[in-house]
Amino acid sequence: MGEEGVVIDFKNMATAKGNPKLTILPLIALIFYEVSGGPFGVEDSVKAGGGPLLSLMGFLIFPLFWSVPEALVTAELATTFPENGGYVIWISSAFGPFWGFQEGFWKWFSGVMDNALYPVLFLDYLKHSFPIFDSIQARIPALLLITVSLTYLNYRGLHIVGFSAVLLAGFSLLPFVVMGILSIPRIRPGRWLRVDYRKVEWRGYFNSLFWNLNYWDNASTLAGEIENPSRTFPRSLMGAVVLVVCSYLVPLLAGTGAVETDSSEWSDGYFAQIGMLIGGSWLKWWIQAASAFSNMGLFEAEMSSDAFQLLGMSEIGMLPSVFASSILCSATGVIFLSWMSFQEILEFLNFLYAIGMLFEFAAFIRLRIKRPELHRPYKVPFNTFGATMLCFPPVVLLVLVMCLASLKTYLVSSGIVVLGFVLYIGLVYAKEHQWLKFGMDHKSKSSGDEQDCSPLVLEEHGIHTDEASLRLLSDSTSLKVDHEFEISPEGAMKSE
Repeated sequence: MGEEGVVIDFKNMATAKGNPKLTILPLIALIFYEVSGGPFGVEDSVKAGGGPLLSLMGFLIFPLFWSVPEALVTAELATTFPENGGYVIWISSAFGPFWGFQEGFWKWFSGVMDNALYPVLFLDYLKHSFPIFDSIQARIPALLLITVSLTYLNYRGLHIVGFSAVLLAGFSLLPFVVMGILSIPRIRPGRWLRVDYRKVEWRGYFNSLFWNLNYWDNASTLAGEIENPSRTFPRSLMGAVVLVVCSYLVPLLAGTGAVETDSSEWSDGYFAQIGMLIGGSWLKWWIQAASAFSNMGLFEAEMSSDAFQLLGMSEIGMLPSVFASSILCSATGVIFLSWMSFQEILEFLNFLYAIGMLFEFAAFIRLRIKRPELHRPYKVPFNTFGATMLCFPPVVLLVLVMCLASLKTYLVSSGIVVLGFVLYIGLVYAKEHQWLKFGMDHKSKSSGDEQDCSPLVLEEHGIHTDEASLRLLSDSTSLKVDHEFEISPEGAMKSE
């Protein structure tokens, strides 16, 4: 296909960014907040499950069929493509740039919807101690202040966000460790086995499990900011899986086993009441404070992945260059969506996320078949058939979540999908007429002269320098990798 001169200038891109890279501990904390942030929000699973049994079984079994496969797939693909943009690059490589753009749009919209929940939840926890935040006059300026302040932390740099996430994770989880220890003498194992199937609400149950255990792939959009991604990323993902599962099971085991409660009482914020029953008012206040700060960590992690996703799409020419500074775009979306109800946002974002994940699992299998020779610094230890079987259970769960959605969710999600198609056509038209600047200039200069596409040593970034690796994005879809990218009218990304 005439790909001579095709390069990816990761080395100069990394040097130009200049910020310290993420190491294992901050990355585990960021992944933890991408996915969980603590047990805040899992209370509804007890109520929707008609008792503790289904909730405990869900958070024990669901990760095996959903979280672990998603984390393994993410580890393989993110270390194969260790650059910002994550799943957008995976889908583009497997199915072409049109579907890569759609994946990016769906997942970004889902992420912004998810992030819109956290400033609202932050104020909802505060209003129990400060009733003034229940009034619209105080909520509006507080909402704007929280969003702007947390957005500024992201603007200062991902290493600051990662360090903040470590501190917030420790503060958010410590009261539940204390609660678990205090609950041991009061545990009655028989309480864990209770379930009233007449009260089971399957739609709410599966949506609660899905929301509390998804977004493992979001960290892939930060892959370009990770130190030694081939080693750091898989270890961080597996560490985060253990941390997330324990952060759910320990409080649920303590709360449902040590206290006699009715399942109908379990709703958002109920862990604070459980803390008071087990340890006293001091533990209740501690859990309330932890839940508020946990929402800050969730906001930070989600905004980081959303912003770096748009940055990655800009770097490969899928979005105008202005999106290289994309944090404000995500922040604006958060402010706009914060006025929707919690339940509406939850179901909408789950549906869009499910569509995107179906494409990611399909891309994982397609790249295994189409590019078996591709260098994969970390590879899921199964052949193609085994990898397909690994994806089968999470795909079934995704389809189940989508089938349980309401008619309103189908209509809204369909509108968002159509909007993505229209946006792609609009960007192609804007490029043809040179209304916007696309691509980022990664050309290196030597003695004031531009050097034309000289190959770079990429091993230090987790990418093998063989021809297959350099040509991966140059498949039958005409997706080419060069030092400058564009969107063409034919639906291909190509260099000038």
